[in-house]
Amino acid sequence: MKRLLAVACASAVGLVGGCGSSQDATTSGSTSGEITVFAAASLTQTFTELGDILKAENPGAGVTFSFAGSSDLVAQLTQGAPADVFASADTANMTKLTDAGLAAGAPVDFATNTLTIVTAPGNPKGITSFADLAETGTQLVVCAPQVPCGAATKKVEVATGTDLSPVSEESSVTDVLNKVTSGQADAGVVYVTDAAVAGDKVTAVSFPEAAKAVNTYPIVTVQGTKNPDLATKFVELVSGPKGRDVLLKAGFQAP
Repeated sequence: MKRLLAVACASAVGLVGGCGSSQDATTSGSTSGEITVFAAASLTQTFTELGDILKAENPGAGVTFSFAGSSDLVAQLTQGAPADVFASADTANMTKLTDAGLAAGAPVDFATNTLTIVTAPGNPKGITSFADLAETGTQLVVCAPQVPCGAATKKVEVATGTDLSPVSEESSVTDVLNKVTSGQADAGVVYVTDAAVAGDKVTAVSFPEAAKAVNTYPIVTVQGTKNPDLATKFVELVSGPKGRDVLLKAGFQAP
């Protein structure tokens, strides 16, 4: 009987990890199950691509994304929303998560991002500097101060002594971009990666003062995840060579 069991275990290796534990199955390669990832809106394109890579490398695995402003996401998490991974567009909102005891381990910095100005195609208002955004008659949209792109914009305002008067403050950087691409605003302050995604729908205007407000992006597995193995694999994918390649191609910089 023992010999028959040994043969059965050996034949199962490579399919489900033999007769060992589920941890054995995980370390042998593919990990199945589902995870939910809460991620900053500016990561929509890159994380969607990385999610496809995760699923390709782990047949039977699934990943659901919730993209929004980092401040909204961390508020949902602290109020009990279920998630397995959280990726923030700044360290301040990640600190809120760790202070609440909701991080399963130390967050890993995986990218940085820088601000740029976007205008309607052709830049009809002739905006050439950050200070130009304060000109009378310019319909400007920015992120709200509690959102990472909004906090970075405020830093530039202080550094340059510019007093902006936006017509609206949005809850995510993608909302700012949409206001400009839809013609509801003359200009907006977004990340360089968002301008790249918009392509010829906008004209990007860089400004040197953006270097004073570079945002660092951290990622972490959320405490209480029901699939720690797959969550860890996604964090490692994002912060590893494949993730770095996808992020750099999209315009992000190394942390």
